[in-house]
Amino acid sequence: MGGKSRNRIFGDRVRGARVRAEFARKSFIVARRERDAAECQLWSEQIEGFGGPAQPSPTIAQCLNGGYPWLQVKCARCSSMASIPLEHVRRKPETPIWTLESAFRCRRCSRPGYRPPVYLVKLTQEREIPACWYHPSEL
Repeated sequence: MGGKSRNRIFGDRVRGARVRAEFARKSFIVARRERDAAECQLWSEQIEGFGGPAQPSPTIAQCLNGGYPWLQVKCARCSSMASIPLEHVRRKPETPIWTLESAFRCRRCSRPGYRPPVYLVKLTQEREIPACWYHPSEL
């Protein structure tokens, strides 16, 4: 009837990331960079696999420190995807990643008076897709 469930496909990856993040939180031996990387990986696996929860999310500073400097987003209208560098986002480093969802708009679909929203897909360590997005303050 149907294919494999999301839990069957992504469940092991999310559970593994959750275990690594819990260990990193509780351990004083683990360096801050590894702790931030574990938090970013857990959030990224949850968003990519199950579509949420978006909160709580790592901050921009945690993502950059943990080695996840790229945010992959998807347009709600045309389904085009882009990788956005977090180091160029004009927000405070303490800003959670989930708050950026309302700030980005698709350049390809935007028309006067209408700019479709985007959805957060995942955090990545390398650029996967060329950017076609802009921030509203860049107009």
